[in-house]
Amino acid sequence: MATAPTKPTNASLKKIISFYCRFTPSYSAIGFHARRLFWQRIKGDFKGQTWLVTGGSEGIGGSTARSGIAGGATVISVARDGGKLKAFATSVQGPGKLLMEVADLSLQSDIWALLDRLEAGGTRIDVLINNVGIQKRDQIMTAEGLETSFATNILGHYLLTRELLARNILTDKAMVIEVSSGGMYNHAMVVKDLNITGQGYLGVRAYGLSKRAQVMLSSCWSQKYAGTGRSFYTMHPGWVDTAAVGRSMPRFRATLKSVLRQHYQGADTIVWLADARPQQKVVGSIWFDRKERPAHIYAHTPKSTATGADLLATLESYVLPRER
Repeated sequence: MATAPTKPTNASLKKIISFYCRFTPSYSAIGFHARRLFWQRIKGDFKGQTWLVTGGSEGIGGSTARSGIAGGATVISVARDGGKLKAFATSVQGPGKLLMEVADLSLQSDIWALLDRLEAGGTRIDVLINNVGIQKRDQIMTAEGLETSFATNILGHYLLTRELLARNILTDKAMVIEVSSGGMYNHAMVVKDLNITGQGYLGVRAYGLSKRAQVMLSSCWSQKYAGTGRSFYTMHPGWVDTAAVGRSMPRFRATLKSVLRQHYQGADTIVWLADARPQQKVVGSIWFDRKERPAHIYAHTPKSTATGADLLATLESYVLPRER
């Protein structure tokens, strides 16, 4: 039986007001416009490079793909909706080239099939952008029996990256960019809750944990491949007016629509990272508006005892046997 919405308490209202006052000037378009005054123009010469962008038919991923193609790169855009990919293709211009791959990245079977196609075609990838992400208010399970945001936002990223590395599809100097979210800041990592289902499910927590896990995963890759030419970054795009935000956070979007970032503004740091390839000073940091920033802003989140090894073991435990 549905229950009536709970009326906010004074404490919760105070928390909401504090949240908006603290983060709106930075994460909205206001912060973007203020900071860009001090930025240099992105050179954007990506000729000879091949990029793979997941969630690459619209939103931040679509804008990233456009920038790569405008810079001369061959961009493989991966999305689950072939119709959206075809529509996106008609709007793309530039000296680069768009290749389209249809795959539902919440399904491991689709990821394995995508990997096989890439390998069979002799593809070599210079820039992997793990952008695909989803946030659901209600619990939704995939056909493979996993919670959808966990499967999409982190497990799929892990399996795709792991196999691209193992099969040497990523070039020796490849870079991997995880597109996280400021939504991770509220959450300390609890690896056993990454695929949480049932009575304790909260969509916002499932999303936040998966986004926190992306930062940890990048750190694991960075440590494993230290001393090689490969580099691994995590960024967050700020508050962007995407279709996903409209579906999952309608009240948030209605409140802030006038100052939410446009897609290209959310994608700016991704493209800048691909262009500048800055040295990361601290393992486990996150990039936002072209600057390396701490992955924790609240005192409680660094207190988690979860390690990178714990995360890898947990993710690996959910990888299903490959069907031949």
